[in-house]
Amino acid sequence: MEGKSSVRFTLGKQSSLAPERQPKDSDTEEEELEEIDPSVRLMYAANEGNLDGIRELLDLGIDVNFRDIDNRTALHVAACQGYADVVSLLLDNGAQVETKDRWGSTPLADAIYYKNHDVIKLLEKRGAKPLMAPMHVNHAREVPEYEINADELDFTNSVEITKGTFRIASWRGIQVAVKRLGEDVISDEEKVKAFRDELALLQKIRHPNVVQFLGAVTQSSPMMIVTEYLPKGDLRQFLKRKEALKPATAVRFALDIARGLNYLHENKPPIIHRDLEPSNILRDDSGHLKVADFGVSKLLTVKEEKPLTCQDTSCRYVAPEVFKNEEYDTKVDVFSFALILQEMIEGCAPFSAKQELDALKSYTAKERPPFRAPAKHYSRGLKELIQECWNENPAKRPTFRQIITRLESIYNSIGHKRRWKVRPLKCFQNLEAMLKKDLSLTDSSRSSRSTNSK
Repeated sequence: MEGKSSVRFTLGKQSSLAPERQPKDSDTEEEELEEIDPSVRLMYAANEGNLDGIRELLDLGIDVNFRDIDNRTALHVAACQGYADVVSLLLDNGAQVETKDRWGSTPLADAIYYKNHDVIKLLEKRGAKPLMAPMHVNHAREVPEYEINADELDFTNSVEITKGTFRIASWRGIQVAVKRLGEDVISDEEKVKAFRDELALLQKIRHPNVVQFLGAVTQSSPMMIVTEYLPKGDLRQFLKRKEALKPATAVRFALDIARGLNYLHENKPPIIHRDLEPSNILRDDSGHLKVADFGVSKLLTVKEEKPLTCQDTSCRYVAPEVFKNEEYDTKVDVFSFALILQEMIEGCAPFSAKQELDALKSYTAKERPPFRAPAKHYSRGLKELIQECWNENPAKRPTFRQIITRLESIYNSIGHKRRWKVRPLKCFQNLEAMLKKDLSLTDSSRSSRSTNSK
């Protein structure tokens, strides 16, 4: 389909296709629309609520169940936008009510998500059935304490943070990040288990350097996880803008990450993150970092049923023992931490010239990213700490408690040097001012004595 038209667009609340809107006269707009593939025009008409346009296209024989690059149909689009009359027209012309997009979401699920109640009633009347959330309980007293009423989440001005996963929403007067689990999760026991495991971990976590879990929607579909929203973005975005950081900033950020990970590792039982990388570390309003995204985290006591793959996480920061499917513990996070710390100083990702899988193969071959930054950027003991953290033998890697102690010492030494550069200048400035004052007083006294003698 993409070959038929070079036009790419966003459809209101969709990530589907719709021409970008520019101020132009109606004749120009009609001419441009005529150049677009008719099937794509059907999606656009559904997004605009254009009943006449939809009828015209359907009369031409356009497939009412045409799917865009995200596997959405015109019915998905109309359901999201809340156009009950468009939904009715599409259904009358054979639109499939239970069709699913690439995230496993049906038109009814989309209508429920955006609280388009007229569309919900219409779809249910035509046979659409909401899937029962797999964590649904029969008695009110069994509802988890963290349960959030889905009606309290307002997606009116929602914006995607991560395509298909996280969105910004409004909840009780504040902005929150919402992780939506598509309806494909409901029929996949493995994904439901992963969702339960993630909730079990999030309930345990309360720390300034870990993103705060606020609640979840488990009694209705789609299921959602709600966490605090940090508008300053992640460390990956920050590093792309800043590249290499000043040593003091890199060490301060490293301390934030280490404190968050130390908290997780000292949990009873310990929590292994397993997916520690810059995009999973967020910045708060004060400029501090918080560890986030526990989708592939695990309790140390839980035995792995299958190996972690690069489909689950980013290979570039994964410890070699994970890739080799060996037994591992909290030290896998220490390995990832070393790569991130070095990246903050070097200004580029580890083995940036290599593909992710090739970078991981380099780790298993006992290769490590080179130190290219000037020696002065690695404060005393910092390079040695990084090398210890990515040691081939996990047992020889330090714990985060030990890492914090060493980073604090390094950070204090950086601050001490900076203070020594300033203090002598202030002293000399004060001394100079005092000397000038004394000289002025002396000259004044001499002048006074000379006048008196005359």
